[in-house]
Amino acid sequence: MIDPYQVGVAPFHSSGALQGFVISGRWPNSMKEWTQLLVLAVRVATVPGLLGTSTVFGAREDLPDNPFPGTVGLVIAEGPVLGEAAINPGRLAGRFPPALLMLHPPSETTPSLPECEGAASGCVLLPGVPHLGLDHRAAWVEADSDGTITSLVSRVGIDPIRDPDTAVLAMLLAA
Repeated sequence: MIDPYQVGVAPFHSSGALQGFVISGRWPNSMKEWTQLLVLAVRVATVPGLLGTSTVFGAREDLPDNPFPGTVGLVIAEGPVLGEAAINPGRLAGRFPPALLMLHPPSETTPSLPECEGAASGCVLLPGVPHLGLDHRAAWVEADSDGTITSLVSRVGIDPIRDPDTAVLAMLLAA
């Protein structure tokens, strides 16, 4: 049984490629909880071959077909950052998701510590509405292949343009 007071997260894949995460119980409701979700997502991204390239994931209140009781939504792969299938700027502007994640596989992550080869990394952006006093918030996580968190940073009041990950995510939201 799903505890409605906890956030449940279950990754899902298709043909061996990570497609997203099913969220159950309730949505994360703080920067701390979104950071915890990012930690799990980055740990999943360390699995060899599961994430082929840097990919953007968006939170949606959509439900999968035949959802398990207690399912509240999905964090689903929107598309890769680069290449022919890359997600286009402004694609998410009409939906304005409550959170965007970018995950980088080990092949596209330069570990912060030399002994952490095989590390994956990621970023979560909670877009704000600065002119209404609601600041942008973000967190960045790096985890090595055994799941050890090697870097974790969380910030409130960020300027998305100052970091490559948040700049890409903000650009995807811009109309």
